[in-house]
Amino acid sequence: MPIVNRVAELSPDIAAWRRELHQMPELLFDVHRTAAFVADKLKAFGCDEVVAGIGRTGVVGVIRGGKGPGRTIGLRADMDALPIQEARDLPYKSQTPGAMHACGHDGHTAMLLGAARYLCETRGFAGTAVVIFQPAEEGGAGAREMVDDGVMDRFGVEEIYGVHNAPGLPIGAFATRAGPIMASTDTFEIEIAGRGGHAAKPDECVDPVLIGAQIVSALQTIAARNVDPLDSVVVSVTQFNAGTAFNIIPATARLAGTIRSLNKETRAFAAARLAEIADGVARLNRAEARTTLTSGYPVTVNHARETDFALKIAREVAGVERVNASTPPVMGAEDFSFMLEARPGAFVFIGNGPSAGLHHPEYDFNDDAIPYGVSYFAKLVEAATAA
Repeated sequence: MPIVNRVAELSPDIAAWRRELHQMPELLFDVHRTAAFVADKLKAFGCDEVVAGIGRTGVVGVIRGGKGPGRTIGLRADMDALPIQEARDLPYKSQTPGAMHACGHDGHTAMLLGAARYLCETRGFAGTAVVIFQPAEEGGAGAREMVDDGVMDRFGVEEIYGVHNAPGLPIGAFATRAGPIMASTDTFEIEIAGRGGHAAKPDECVDPVLIGAQIVSALQTIAARNVDPLDSVVVSVTQFNAGTAFNIIPATARLAGTIRSLNKETRAFAAARLAEIADGVARLNRAEARTTLTSGYPVTVNHARETDFALKIAREVAGVERVNASTPPVMGAEDFSFMLEARPGAFVFIGNGPSAGLHHPEYDFNDDAIPYGVSYFAKLVEAATAA
């Protein structure tokens, strides 16, 4: 059975919710209006429990099936937006200057609300569905906050599933894979201390700009010469700050950037090697380098059994030919990784069609994806709790 008939009927309402959410983007944990919108909808649908304030501003709804006891399945959507000025003049464009839903979290939230409404109406499953609406995916680790606040234990979640829209993937298509599907993300800062002076007398200075340039180049040997070519690691220097005038060699310089990898051993190695390279290059040039590493999101790792199950449901919704079971991993990061460390589950991509890319000022979630995402969420619960 493809798209659920009742879901198709509800899709215009769900699209209207999505567009309302699009107009009121909120950042990180400051999602109070969005969380209130979600909680009000869940209460109106008839959820058995609606609990706000989990993980600071997260919202959880509990829906008990009408077919007796069974498994407890968690479904997650993220609610926060990005600090980007929207470029398109949409009828429902952002009403908050400098903020927009440039990653489709408005669509994820609307789809999970749609699934909650359907499941509350039908109750055609055994066990319990727990719908989890999370703040601060965009850099705030809201998933970790919710896990640390006991969301899995408090609501008895046994498995957890999430989705993310994918620009370029056709509408109605799904893609995922077992194992690592999204990268870890760590950040670094390197402070280089040299000796400043007149630009006409470089022999009297220890130039941190030159040293910084050497470090930038040397860091690329981590991926090119230190890690197995079949492994995946990215070291990107994204900031280089130094100097105040054209005729002064500065005393200090600062580099910053990100490290991405797909397994924890490579993650640890790359971080250690980065610090070694920065220190070594600086010492070679009679300077000092102080490296500060900040751990971000872990690798998003799909569990094998749950991925197989998610693929089975996706095929029921979209058809076998529109489901890619071995999509390549991506080096972007996702804090759903914290939930997958706490419980078995799977993260899948759903097609957003030929839209602008994620985090782009012209991006918009494609409402045509709604019936596929809602049907996927709903059928996950109906099938999992019947197993």
